[in-house]
Amino acid sequence: MPNAMKNYLSNIRSRMANPLRISFGGNSMDGSTYVPTQTDMIILSNEDAYYNDVPCDFGPLLFDVMNAMADAVGEMQFLIGLSMRNPLNDDNIVDVAAAAREKLGYRLDALLLGNEPDLYAGHGTRDEYTIQNYVPEVGKVLDDLANSAFGNLTNITVIGGPTVCCSWNLEDVLDAGLDKLHYKYFTVQHYPEYVCGGVSASSSNISYYVSHANVAPFLRWNDAGLESAKKLNVPVLLTEYNSASCGGDPSVAPTFAAGLWAIDAALQSAALNFSGVYLHTREIGITYNLFEPPSESEYLGADWRTGAVYYAMLVLAEVISNTKSTVVDLNLNNSMTSYDATVAAYGVYDGDAKTKSKLVLFNFDYPHASDSGPSGSLGLVTTQTFKLPCNLTTSIGVRYLLASNITEETAITWAGQTAGGNGELRGKQAMDVFECTYGCDVVVPGPGLAVVWLDPASDAQVADIYMGNSTIAGIYAGETSGALRPGGAGLGGVLLFGLMVAFVL
Repeated sequence: MPNAMKNYLSNIRSRMANPLRISFGGNSMDGSTYVPTQTDMIILSNEDAYYNDVPCDFGPLLFDVMNAMADAVGEMQFLIGLSMRNPLNDDNIVDVAAAAREKLGYRLDALLLGNEPDLYAGHGTRDEYTIQNYVPEVGKVLDDLANSAFGNLTNITVIGGPTVCCSWNLEDVLDAGLDKLHYKYFTVQHYPEYVCGGVSASSSNISYYVSHANVAPFLRWNDAGLESAKKLNVPVLLTEYNSASCGGDPSVAPTFAAGLWAIDAALQSAALNFSGVYLHTREIGITYNLFEPPSESEYLGADWRTGAVYYAMLVLAEVISNTKSTVVDLNLNNSMTSYDATVAAYGVYDGDAKTKSKLVLFNFDYPHASDSGPSGSLGLVTTQTFKLPCNLTTSIGVRYLLASNITEETAITWAGQTAGGNGELRGKQAMDVFECTYGCDVVVPGPGLAVVWLDPASDAQVADIYMGNSTIAGIYAGETSGALRPGGAGLGGVLLFGLMVAFVL
């Protein structure tokens, strides 16, 4: 296993109290075949296949590697996709489910039945395929899983679906009978843009991703389904999202704007009652990837590329607390509906008592061409001051996610650190601490984001704040401050298959 991948995943896992969840699924998994006797992990079965749907044969070694990675970086749980493309011949579905349960054991979180069945007809997978065809077929597969040669594979609550994305609504699928079935999760996936037929003016509009008012409309396409799921007490997962489907627009996907948007969308998902979201990453060469090696043959070295959206995972892992968190959009400056707003804020409340825990403060403003000084450079920093009132807390701890502009792709820092080519976090990990009994200011350069811990010296938040070096592989020894840093100046005086990495809310 590449050391870089171990470090990338360890950086996320080390910031979490609960297992890191990863979903193996997508179009390629839906079209792939499990071969129990195969000794290779993956063998491409059609190298000339459409790049958004590359089938393969995979063997038991895939599950062994999942377990080995979890052993290396810390506990993980996995969601495994089961194909619904040919449910009348579902022997391979049963084989995958049985192998996943046997090999992964307690690390198997769910089996997701089908991927984007609402696109089966449009993609030519099935003829005239409708919800009325789909739901009875799900019932058949569930019966076969329950009465398999391996025993009852659904004797625990493990099934998720329908993983619709586009043509069907969750509410309609539930009303057609899925609500009568025993599901662990209801699942959907969604993107704000698509580039499946090529980039467009819309997909290249980077300003879309730095407008907070766009986030809720993107996520509210299934409000009725979310409400129905809540009544059934079944969690809803967004099992795939990123900046644009089919790999992302190269002018947007690798940028800091996409990273800020990924955080905004995840927190908004929590505010809208999603229980988890999965950020999509794919094979090498896809512009919205979290991380990737330089080539297919050079994956053991220390020159991997880190995507801007990777930093979103680090931030989210620290924002969501060790205890149950409730996230609320604070609608700062009417940012939920005002396209003129350049700021946004979320409040994070912990536990059943909903104790005030953190603030997440966004500054979406950035240097524009009109900001150029006499030299013509875009060196100006656009800051935003967020004023916290008196009696909110006695002190605050602040970490920042920063870049010079929304188009930046590599020079990005979280808590003073940047990911290196071996997945290691370079630089001195920092948290600025400010006295706040009588109120205080948090100054966030634009573009940027600040996470504010509202009681960093309390026992609960001391245990919740990650301090340390999460590099576990390779020779790099990162530097950490080892303690909270007094504030004042701050910020230098300014203040695979489709592999979905989860942020569980």
